[in-house]
Amino acid sequence: MSIVHNLRNTVRLARHHGGVDLSHPARSPLGSSVVNCVVYLDGIRQAGHCPADEAIELVREKPGNGFVWIGLHEPTQEEFAGIAELFGLHPLAAEDAVQAHQRPKLDRYDDAVFTVLKTVCYVEHDELTATSEVVDTGEIMVFTGSDFVITVRHGGHGSLGPLREGLEAMPEHLAKGPSAVLHAITDQVVDHYLDVTAAVQHDIDTIETDVFSDNHGHGSDAGRIYQLKRELLELKRAVAPLAGPLNRLAEEPTPLVGHDMRQYFRDAADHLTRVSEQVAGFDALIDTIMQADVAQITVAQNEDMRKISAWVAVIAVPTMVCGVYGMNFDQMPELRWTYGYPAVLAVIAVACTVIHRGFRRSGWL
Repeated sequence: MSIVHNLRNTVRLARHHGGVDLSHPARSPLGSSVVNCVVYLDGIRQAGHCPADEAIELVREKPGNGFVWIGLHEPTQEEFAGIAELFGLHPLAAEDAVQAHQRPKLDRYDDAVFTVLKTVCYVEHDELTATSEVVDTGEIMVFTGSDFVITVRHGGHGSLGPLREGLEAMPEHLAKGPSAVLHAITDQVVDHYLDVTAAVQHDIDTIETDVFSDNHGHGSDAGRIYQLKRELLELKRAVAPLAGPLNRLAEEPTPLVGHDMRQYFRDAADHLTRVSEQVAGFDALIDTIMQADVAQITVAQNEDMRKISAWVAVIAVPTMVCGVYGMNFDQMPELRWTYGYPAVLAVIAVACTVIHRGFRRSGWL
């Protein structure tokens, strides 16, 4: 219900600021998946309400650096078919945009670029358990052409509304065209990676403190550690594959990305490298914590076995003596001696005391 509520709020903002008017089905043939449809000319948002076909015609008729930005949230195949036909999107890219769970990538189709980004969100929790969800992922697909940007978002987070408002406050940057929007989206996704890694760092520190605490006892944190490693793997799957697409945008010349914009993508690639190094470090650290946890359990078990063995050695003395004198032979030394019983008890007590003190000095007890 919260997603639907957020979409409705976004639609109201779009109507207020001059986006697509979704209150009339005839003017919104793309269905309820459309979050916004806005025309920008020379970096300035144009007022008015028009569907996607009229918006792109307006951009192509007017001279200047203009483009249309259409945002969609989890469209169906039927809803996205109209967009794909209107902008001439490649069928393979259109199919990937509808189906979620795509790997981060960058594909070029004639004059358009199709980019897939994995969004991540840290799931707040009071205490990390063996079943806690730490990282939630979503996806943003971006179609970039010379005069259009189409964003398709999957998941309940990664909203582009604040990003759009921030870009509209910088018309000189937005005037650089669709590549400026692609960079802003990429930069926001990478910034979220940094936020999530910082939160995951706190969870790792908590686990590390618990494992090496004095009251760790004989319990194992293996379940919590393994769960955190699985969630970290989810983050790694989002971060690692994005390095290739960002490097291509930063280094490879393309008509859609000018030389000045490549510098921006290079900066985002540097931030992504930092995240990748942090995630790799986290992975190695979690492996070390897991080994330390297992080692501590092994050491605790060895200490228990040493204590048990020491007490067995102490008890073995009276057991042996009592066993010898319990054989009921008639001819045995001191069997008829008046002080035989006290003497045997004294020997047992002295022997047990000596053995016990020896084990205490050696640290076994």
